Amino acid sequence: MTKHRLEAFSDGVFAIIITIMVLELRVPEAAGVDALTAGPQHLHLKFICYVLSFVHVAIYWNNHHHLLHASRRVTASIMWANMHLLFWLSLVPFVTGWMGETGFAQAPTVLYGGVMLAAGMSFTILVGCLLRAEGQDSALDRAVGQDVKGKLSIAIYGVAIALAWVSPRASIALYASVALIWLVPDRRIERVLEQEQVHK
Repeated sequence: MTKHRLEAFSDGVFAIIITIMVLELRVPEAAGVDALTAGPQHLHLKFICYVLSFVHVAIYWNNHHHLLHASRRVTASIMWANMHLLFWLSLVPFVTGWMGETGFAQAPTVLYGGVMLAAGMSFTILVGCLLRAEGQDSALDRAVGQDVKGKLSIAIYGVAIALAWVSPRASIALYASVALIWLVPDRRIERVLEQEQVHK
């Protein structure tokens, strides 16, 4: 399989995940702005959950794109690691909807963190498979480095899951902090690829 086919398939899954999430947002029956916060529907909380999950999925898509852009070949282990990542991400609409529907209840917030933690770990596995395929001192190896952000994200998810049993909203703040960490531009892969182009 070429990496372009893997990218195309993955892009399709990412698009479907975001589409399912936005379809879960129900239009309020009343016309007033207070309809977003009044009643048992938790529409404002559902929207917060949607934005949080949208940002997370968008970050995964961006990083996935950069990883494959810096890779030259696809192996069987890479394909399975990629499917492993997509499996966990495909559960994001479910946990997002449940957490928003229940107004940040404990169990849904814990499960949300569990899915995010599993997605983070599966992304780390995918990176490892790609690095093994590319070899030491490859462009990808130099770009990924120690992957401090990835390790920090997994640690924060673990803390947030435990905290959700005590204070779900504080846990949500930690989930959001992971997104903020990744929103800070990281041009390592782009810089390495630009340097390679210069040396050719």
